[in-house]
This record gives sequence, structure tokens and C-alpha cells, in this order.
Amino acid sequence: MVDNKYIFQMSGIKNHSQKRQLLHGIRKLGGIYFGGSVYKEATTHLIVRKALASEKFIAACAGGKWIVTPEFVLDSVNQKAWLSEASYELNLTAQTPETPNPLKTWRKRVSNGTVSGAYQDWVVLIDIDDPARRSVFVRILKAGKAVVITEWSTSYDVTHVITTNPSKDKGEKCRIPHYSVSYLAEHLFGHVCSELNWSCNLESFDGEVSCEMAVDAAAVTESMDVTDDLSQKELEKMLKEYIIIMEQRKKMLLTVPEFYSYYTPNLPVQIPAVDFSNVQSLVECAFFPQALEEILGSLQPGVMPPAPLLQQLMHHALHGDAKPLYLSMCITVLHSILRNNPTWGSPGHTKYFLQILQCPECKSGLWSLLETSVRVCLASEPTCHSLPSPPSTELFRLHCNLQEFFLRLFQLELHAASSGRSPGSSRASVLYSTFWKMWEKSTLTSRAVQQLSKLLIETVLWAFNSTQVWRLGMSVTLQETLCVVVEFWAQEHSLLNSSLVEKGFKDLAEHIAILCQDLHCDMLKEVIPALRSARLRMFTANAIYRNICCSRGLILSSEPLCLFTIVSTYLKALGILCDREPVQTLKGQTDRIEMNQPSTSCAAHVPGSEAVKDSAGSSDSGRETVPRGYHRVNAAGETLLHRACKRNQVETLLRILRVPGTDVNIKDHAGWTPLHEACNHGSTECVKALLQHCPNLQLGSQVQGVSPLHDALLNQHTNIAKILLRRGGSPLLQLCDNQGQTPLDLVSFEALRDELLRCAEEGDKALDAPCSEVRDLPFIESCSWVLSCLFLSYLQDRHIPTYKSPLTPLHLSPTVCRTLIRLRPDELASTWGDSRAATLAEDLRTVLSLEQYGSQMIPALRRCHGDQTRLFVQLLDDLQAEGVALITGRSDFD
Repeated sequence: MVDNKYIFQMSGIKNHSQKRQLLHGIRKLGGIYFGGSVYKEATTHLIVRKALASEKFIAACAGGKWIVTPEFVLDSVNQKAWLSEASYELNLTAQTPETPNPLKTWRKRVSNGTVSGAYQDWVVLIDIDDPARRSVFVRILKAGKAVVITEWSTSYDVTHVITTNPSKDKGEKCRIPHYSVSYLAEHLFGHVCSELNWSCNLESFDGEVSCEMAVDAAAVTESMDVTDDLSQKELEKMLKEYIIIMEQRKKMLLTVPEFYSYYTPNLPVQIPAVDFSNVQSLVECAFFPQALEEILGSLQPGVMPPAPLLQQLMHHALHGDAKPLYLSMCITVLHSILRNNPTWGSPGHTKYFLQILQCPECKSGLWSLLETSVRVCLASEPTCHSLPSPPSTELFRLHCNLQEFFLRLFQLELHAASSGRSPGSSRASVLYSTFWKMWEKSTLTSRAVQQLSKLLIETVLWAFNSTQVWRLGMSVTLQETLCVVVEFWAQEHSLLNSSLVEKGFKDLAEHIAILCQDLHCDMLKEVIPALRSARLRMFTANAIYRNICCSRGLILSSEPLCLFTIVSTYLKALGILCDREPVQTLKGQTDRIEMNQPSTSCAAHVPGSEAVKDSAGSSDSGRETVPRGYHRVNAAGETLLHRACKRNQVETLLRILRVPGTDVNIKDHAGWTPLHEACNHGSTECVKALLQHCPNLQLGSQVQGVSPLHDALLNQHTNIAKILLRRGGSPLLQLCDNQGQTPLDLVSFEALRDELLRCAEEGDKALDAPCSEVRDLPFIESCSWVLSCLFLSYLQDRHIPTYKSPLTPLHLSPTVCRTLIRLRPDELASTWGDSRAATLAEDLRTVLSLEQYGSQMIPALRRCHGDQTRLFVQLLDDLQAEGVALITGRSDFD
């Protein structure tokens, strides 16, 4: 690591040869040089020949830095070690030894902690119109630790106004002293300032910029590697500040506008006692509307009606023949109680709401009531007990209003937790108690959250193409509810364990992907956007795309999700998929895209992962076609699929492949797969059927080194061997058994060996040939849509500034872009302390280098006429153009 005690800048060194000599010396002794005419805050030493009216000279003095002559570096090089700076410090009062050197005075005051800078405690308003000159004085003042503002603000008590045209009348009018820019030097150097023979003055800094830039240009190339470390520190700080700002903006989107004025009453010191015995008598006499009116009249801050009383009223609303007015009053009472007795910061109020907001019959918690309410509207079987069926229109409206009340309560608790309004732990909330049991709080995928995800998908499909407003409204309510729930959990754990949060979102996304595995693409286009949380939508789209690739036999590496993965690995995978033939479904239908069928029957191992019912109401359409003996396994571990392949029973094989979730690579107790059995027994038709209908078929599976190709050649089934080689190519010929024999070692005839090699060459050509046209347009359109969704969600969640976000607070100048391009991923991982900033830096590097990935796009994607594919290609092209514009300084949002 470079010693950061010696970080140099130069000013006024015009001789190129001497400057190169100084740069060589700094680098030889392990120092850092930072070029350019702009002063850098991290500078420790400024090298000058004489006093200068330059930005770097005045800023270094104001910051208490060493200002030394070039001999300090040259003599240190001769001694092969850094010498003491005291003998080389520039002395402005050498002609008058009795006068203190102001450079030394300010340096000592800063080093011993007397002041943090020469302009400490100054609050300065810069009144200079020219932006370039204004930025110079801003940097000087900040070097001296002044607070600098460029516009009048009531948040600061301004002490100085720096202007190029100080007016006494103007200063007296606003009662704030106005100073010319030369006052900055006068404050530093006192009467010595008038004795300095500067060739230019503080009223114009443009001369320094032009001459300094010309002198430093020769040194930029030599010093580039020396300045990188410092640039990375500044860049990391800038990105960290940007992320904090964007996260705060994200929190603002989750707030409730009327929270402070409506939901935070001042509770009285002494809460009045209210007698609800009359209300109880009305309920016992079945005067339910009158009971609600009595309760409404008694509600005030701190007053909470007895929970059993409200449960009886809720029971009547859900089960009785209640009038619309009564149902409306029930919701009004709940909102009034919440307004007067907010749950945030009060465990007692939280416990009270958990008592009244539960199923009045089974009393098994709020989640049971919410789930039952949704299932009543979906006309599916309730989870805890039956309700009147079919429900009336008024009862439908009650359930929708009840779900909206739950959402409102959850939103308010999230707002309170985000703004620090909840003095206690946010885990003592209705939301947290509803969705997480004590043993589930470290995982996002609790049982209730999984069930909520499933209900959301069912509701979205139920409202699909519906013209009924209340259906769409209910769908939106559940979408918002899931978003609030996951964001609440993320906020609770993000400060303590960010990796736990990311894992939680990944697990929930995998669960949702499994729930969606049998959905048609048109329905997926409804479900994925319904995930209002950008992070959850991003990880869900990622899981679905990986499952899509797996369903076509393309296994993607498990690398972390980043922009590079999307534009490189995933884009390359899309190109490979373009060359895949359409999968003919066994029912003769080609319009249905099996989007997420996993390579193994993993759904059986995930609790609650039953397939979501499709729009027709069928939840298991393939059950009626399950062949007899499908679930039977013999003593050798062979399934019906193994036995069909051994006997070349193609019809049985096709019926088995119709069953959703069938694992075509399943192994018996010895490790043999159905393909092994078909090759061993010469079942040519079964081999063809497996290759045609199973893109994820593993051709290289081995048992004690024996592959399906070994099996075919050992048993003289040369036709099967040729079929395998035309599909898998020469890699299959490289497989060795436990005796070290390749498949060709098992062939004794030279003619057959040559024929097998030709078949392998055919397979290689088919695998390596660049795809010029899309073979399965509907499938590629589905893949492109998912990738577009993933791409846009990633840009949104990771706060990557694009052409769609012109108001970003991140200033990506060409200098910053060049620094980003020079970064190396291994440096980011090892030297940056903030992982989020490192990830953002890597993503921005990808944006700036996107041209090289776009050039690798296969022609088939460029020429594809599908709308979704063209959209995805256009998104990449737009971001690529933005990266080029950033580097050249012509970006729209820079």
C-alpha cells in the first residue's frame, strides 16, 4: 500500500525536465503525485518555487499543509529516504526574521488542533456569477474548513459574503459584511500580503488554469498509476454519498403524506374512563348498528373499546345479514381507533390490534383473517372455516375495505419505523407479529409471506383481463401489501446484515419463480410487474430467466447478479437460445411456453410450492394423463421412465414426459439414467424422443466413467452412438471410463472410427455455428421480455443513473469516468470498504464499457422482428450510447 503521508501537488513549476525529475523522485520514494490545476483535499505537500496567487497555494496554506521547495524531494532522493520538511518549508518572511512565517503559523495551528482550518467557523456566501471562478473559491474556502453556500438559505447564519463587487451599501443593508476575493489572502498572510510581489492577483485565476494545464499535461501519463489510489478513495466517498441520497429518496416513496398531522395525536396525561356496558347490552340484544354508533361517539385519544366486544361486532359483519351502512361503519370504527391509538411505539396498542384484527371464530391471528378475506373474494376454500357462499356484493366490498385497512396499518408502521417515530423496536409491531413467528424472524420467506405471495399471484390471474374495478383494486391492494411487508423486513435487517437481506430476497424470488413455473408468458407479464418492490422484482425476474435457460438445457453459472452478468452472461445465453429448435409439446401445442420448468423435480422439496391455478381454474392439468405405475420404484431404484427406456416403449415414455416436473435425468440406485438404459438396450426410438423433447438431457452423465456413448458402443448400438455425437459433438469423445478408455478406444474398426469422428464434427459445427435467425420466436420473445424486466429493475434498484433518470445527484464527469474505467475488480473487492459502493462502481464500469459487450450480440438478435427482443436490444443500445456520451462529456444527465 502506498504511504499516504506523502501526497504531493505542484504549482508554478514550469520546467518540464525538472517536473519529470520531481515526479520520478516522488514515485521512487513511494509517494503519490496528483496532477492538474485543481487543489485536492488529501494533499499533504505542495511543491512551489515562490509564493503564488494560485488556487493550490492559498488552499494549501488555509488547510495547514506543508508548502516546500523542490529541493525537499531532490535531497530526499539523494538520501534514499524522506527528510524533515522544516528545512525546506517556504518562508515568506525571510527578509524580516522577526516576523512569523504565516505558512508555518497556520500549519502548526492546524497540526496541533487549535483550528481545523484557516477559515474555521466561517459561513460564506459566494456571490460570483462565473461558475468556473466560483468553484475555485469554493475549493479554497472548503480547504480552510469553511461552510460554503452559493444561495441564500435560512438554514445557515452567514458570516461572510465573498464577491467580486463588494458594496458598502449592500453590506449595510443586509447587515452581513461583504468582502472582495482578495480578503481570503489578507486573512491568511496579514500585512505580508502587501509585500508579496505576485505577478497576478486573486481577482483572476484563469491565467493559472491555462498555464498549469499545459505544464501538467506532460506529467499526466507518467503519474496516472500514482494518482489512482487517491482517486479511488475520493470516488468511493462520492459513490457512498450518492447511495445514501438515493436510499433516502427511496424511503420517501414509502411514506404516508398525512402521517404527522392525522395519525399522531397527543394522548392526554389522564385517559378518560369510558363505560361500554351499554354497548355490550346493545350487542346482546342484537342492536349492532346502534352499538357501533355508541362506540364511534365514545372514541377519543387513548380510549379503546373492549376487544371481545369488537370481535362480536366483526363476527356479525362477516357472518350475518348485515346492512351496507353497518359494514361501512365497521371500517370507520377501525380507522378511528387507529387514528386515536397508533400502534407504533406502543406495545400495548400493538397487542390490542392483534386481538381485534383476527378471525372472530377461530381467533388464530391477523394473517388468518386476511387470508380468509382474500379467499372469500377469490371464491376459493377459506383456510380456517366456511363463510356464507356466495358472498353478497356488500360483503365483497367489506372484504376489500378490510384489506385496504390492513394495508394502511402496515404502511403507517413502515413509515414510523423509517422516520424513527417508533421509539421501541420495530419488531413490536402488528406487521412483524403477523408475518413472522419467533423462529422465522431471520428469514424473509416465512410461511405467511410465502402464502401472501401465492395469494398475490392467484389474485393477479383472477383479475387478468377483468373489467370489474373492485377486482383490479383488490389486486393492487395485495401488490402494495407484499411490497410493504418485504421492505419493512429489509429495513429491519439491512443495517445489521445486508447479506442476510439479499439472501432473503433471493429465497423469496426462487419461491415465486416456482409458483409461476407453469404460467403462460402472457400471465407472467402480469405477475412480475405486480411485484412493486424493485428488489424483489429484480431477483424474481433473475430466477425465472435462469429457470428458462435450464428448461432448454442451458445451465448458467451461479455468479452474483450484477450488470456485467446481465449484459454478458445472460445476453450470451439468449444468443445460444436463439439457435434452439421449438420444443414440440406432447399434446401438439406450440403456443404454450413452459417458462420455468426446472431440470429436476425441485417443486416437491419446497413447502407450499404447489402450482398456481391457471385462468381456467385447473390446478393440475397433467394429473389425468399420469400413466399407471408412474410413482412406483422397483428394488433397483428404477422408475417407470427407466423401465420404458429399457423396453423401447415410446408411447409410455411420451406419456411420462407429459407429466409436469418429470426429471429425465433421474438415477436408479446404481446411478444409471434413463438415457443410459436406452443406449444400453438399443432403444433407438426412445433415445430420439428424449433428445427431441428434453433439452436439459445430460448426455455426459457417467457411472464409474461409463457414459451413454460408452454404453451404446459397448453393446454395438452404433446408430445410437452417431445420434448422440451429432447432438453432443466431440466433447463426448473426450469422456474416459475408470480404465481411462475413451469411446473411440472401444471401436476396433477404422472405418467406424472415422464415421464417428465425422458425426462428432457435424455436432461441433452445429454447436459452434453462429445463429443467423431465431428458430423459436415466441420463446425468444418471452426470454427478451423477462430480460428487459430484469435489466430495468436492476437499474432502478441499484440506482444506476441512465437516460431515464436525468435528476440524479451523481456527477459523472469525464474525469470520473476515466477513473472508473481504470478500476480493476480485484482492487474494488480488496480495497473498498463499502460493498455497495464497490458494486455500483463495477456497474458503472460496465455501463462505460458496454460497447464491447454489445458487439458480441449475435446477428439473429439484431435482425429479430419481435417487439420484445427489439425493445431489449434498444435498451442495451441506449445505455451503450449513454456510456460513450459520459466519457466524452456529452451526457444528458451529467
